[in-house]
Order: sequence, then structure tokens, then C-alpha cells
Amino acid sequence: MVGQIVTIAAAYLWLRVDLPLLPMALVVAGLAALNIGSWVVVKTGRAVTARGLLAAMLIDVAALTAQLWLSGGANNPFLSLYLLQVTLGALLLDAASTWAIVAFACLSALGLAFSHRPLEVSLDGAGALLTLRVEGLLACLILDAILLVLFVTRVVRNLRERDAHLAAMRQQVAEENHIVRMGLLASGAAHELGTPLASLSVILNDWWRLPNIGQDPQMAEELEEMEAAIRRCKAILSGILLSAGQTRGEASEATTLRKFVEAIVWEWRRKHPTDPLHVENRTYDAELLVASDIVVKQAIFNVLDNAYEASPAWVQLIVEQDADFLVFRVRDAGPGFPPDMLTQIGKPYQSSKGHPGRGLGLFLVVNVARKLGGSVSARNNTGNGAEVSLALPLASLSVEARGHD
Repeated sequence: MVGQIVTIAAAYLWLRVDLPLLPMALVVAGLAALNIGSWVVVKTGRAVTARGLLAAMLIDVAALTAQLWLSGGANNPFLSLYLLQVTLGALLLDAASTWAIVAFACLSALGLAFSHRPLEVSLDGAGALLTLRVEGLLACLILDAILLVLFVTRVVRNLRERDAHLAAMRQQVAEENHIVRMGLLASGAAHELGTPLASLSVILNDWWRLPNIGQDPQMAEELEEMEAAIRRCKAILSGILLSAGQTRGEASEATTLRKFVEAIVWEWRRKHPTDPLHVENRTYDAELLVASDIVVKQAIFNVLDNAYEASPAWVQLIVEQDADFLVFRVRDAGPGFPPDMLTQIGKPYQSSKGHPGRGLGLFLVVNVARKLGGSVSARNNTGNGAEVSLALPLASLSVEARGHD
């Protein structure tokens, strides 16, 4: 559109070619309406079909034909702009649609040779007319080259972004399939482990009745620890089975954001009696109604547990609101992440602990955050230790959003 306006203005004002400005302006206005409509379609998220793209390009060819018909037809040196439409069709459309563009452009150019509005140019002699034609050809070449570079570069960039998006989607599908397999294995393991845990409980009860064990304080203390460990294992397995049978909406309860954060801190401290956790609550909407979701809690617990393993004496939790996101920053005083791990955060089995099967904690955290529209980032602090930030949209934590999960 800009190219057409500049070309029409230059021909009319500089070269003094008598052009029908009003009809040509109406054609440009039609193209403007097409561009605005296309922009609205893209912004509303509606898919652009191949048929719609073909129709838009045919309209472009028709608009170019109308402009050429008003300005000399086949005698106009800008006739070669048809090649721009054909090039874009070859890049964007399938073979059949591209040949449709070629056929329409050729028929339009052929029709312009027989029907057009003749140009009225006030020039002295054939030499001046030849000079004008050469100038027109040069201007067309420059315009064609500029438009080709602009459009082809943009198309290639869009195609690269599409390929990158498809690659990311394939990676996400693969990770979600991995999570599904893990969930099935966890549910199966929970069922299988119920029986041996029940057997262990029976054996421990029998041991309590033995005189030599009941009278030994050290042995009694150890038995109490074993019973507490078995009860915790049973609670974990019950939680797995319960979560597997409930949707997130069913497993959530309405609460305020302040109580939600306090519940996370209290539950984590209850499992870590040494209490290395230092909490810093910064500004956030404390009375906002949110869903107390066990999945979100478990994601935050995973980040806190990782920090505790790296730094048992000191873990810091910072809770703050950043625009429409609730951000949990977990810091530790450990050795930090190896440099190669920082680029692999969120991928399964990436662990610095050197144990097989480890490295799933942050993988699950990243996938939970991604499902909620949030993000996870990690970095090493300047002195020592590391920081993992979990940013969750407040809209996805709201009671209304969870009611529709």
C-alpha cells in the first residue's frame, strides 16, 4: 500500500502523468480494508486457512490489475509487480493454489494488453517518452526488489517461528506423555506398596509385645520412628491414590492468598522439624480468593525440598506479586547449579546429586507451571547458593478458574 501511494504520488507530481487519482485511491482504500480485516482475524486467534490466504492473494492480484488498468495497462512498466504475487504464492501456498495465482496473473496481464485506460503524458518527442519508460522500469525494479526483500524475509521469519513452535509443542507432548507414564507407575506402585506396609505395621505391633523390646528405651524409640515412617509412607500413598482419582477442581478448596501461603509454609515446616526456612512476604493481594490446590502446593514443596537438600541449614522463601503473577522465590546457601544444568532446567533426570532416577522434581514443577500459564527460572547467586523462581498467574489460581479446570 505504501509502495502504491508513493509510486502514484511520484508519477503524478514528479513525472506529471495524468492519473485518475480518485479511482486509484479507492483501490488503495480497499487494500487497507483487507489489511485491517486480516489483522483483526489474526488478533482474535482464528486460524488462517489455505483457502482464505489464497482468496486474499487473489484480491491483491485483482487490486494490482485495477491499478494497472487505470494507468496504461500492459504499457505500464510496473506490470512486472505480478512476479511479487507469484513469488509470495510459491512461498506460502500449495502447488495447486500457486498455479491458480500464476494463471490469474497471466490472464490479468493478457487482458491489460487489450483493455486499459491510456495514459495521458505531456512530453516533447519520442525520446522523452523513452526516457520516461526507462525511469519507470528502474522505479519498478527498485520497488520490486524492496518488496521482495521485505516480504520474503518476513515470511521466512514466520516460518522459522512456526517450526520452533512446532518443535516446542512436540517436546511438550513428549514430556506430558512421560508424566502420564510416571503417573501410571506411581498409582500402580501405591497399590502394590499398600500390602507390604500393612505387613510391616502388623510386625511392629507384634514387636511391641516382646518383653525385651518394650523394656529397652532405645529400641522403643527406634520402633516409634519406624511407625512414624510407615504412617508417613501410608499418607503419601493415600495422597497419590486420592489425587489420581480427582480432578484439580475437586481436590481444591477456596481460601485467601495469605492463608494459602501460610498453609504451604506450615505444612513444609511440619515435615522438617529443624525449621531451616526463612520466609519473607512482600507485597501481594493477601485477601484474593484462590484455590488451595494440592498440585500447586506439591510443586512449591519440590522446589523447597531441592533447596533443603542443597542447604539443610538455611532456605529462604520470598513471596511477592509481580503485576498479575504470584512469584515464589526459593534461595539456598548450597553450591549452586552446575553451569550446564542451568540450560537444562525442566528436563527430566537432570540432577547434580549423582543418583539414578533423580532430577524429576524441577521437571514436574516446570510442567505444572506451564499448565497454569506460568514459568520457572533458575540462577546461581553472586556469592553462593542458587535461586529458583516459580511465577504463577493469579488468574489461574483463582477460584473461578479452578472451577472450570
